[in-house]
Amino acid sequence: MEIGVKLKEARIKSGLTQENVAEKIQVSRQTISNWENEKSFPDIVNVIKLSDLYNISLDQLLKGDEAMIEHLEKSTNIVKSNEKLIAAIIANVLLMILFILFNGLIIENHYLIMAARFLALQQLVCYFIRL
Repeated sequence: MEIGVKLKEARIKSGLTQENVAEKIQVSRQTISNWENEKSFPDIVNVIKLSDLYNISLDQLLKGDEAMIEHLEKSTNIVKSNEKLIAAIIANVLLMILFILFNGLIIENHYLIMAARFLALQQLVCYFIRL
């Protein structure tokens, strides 16, 4: 049995309207209609909310509906790829910050080296003047 049919049967059995369900899980009535008519599928968070609301197990709700399971697998893969993308962006930002700090230290050390050379040259000149 497809998830849309299961959702509709569970809603009717619970004595709820699409509007009631929509309010309880914070989506539009049209979204509930689309799920029940299988024009779209709920995400995993809403599947869990519906399971709790209708007091049926996730296993009962999802078992046997390959299209829904495929949808959930795809959405999970998207989340995983987004996590990898965010990790890569954070790594790049950290590398840029390290580069800027390292570059600043090099420039600062360059001025310190120049100052040290100047002081060493000054001491050398003073040494020769004393002779």
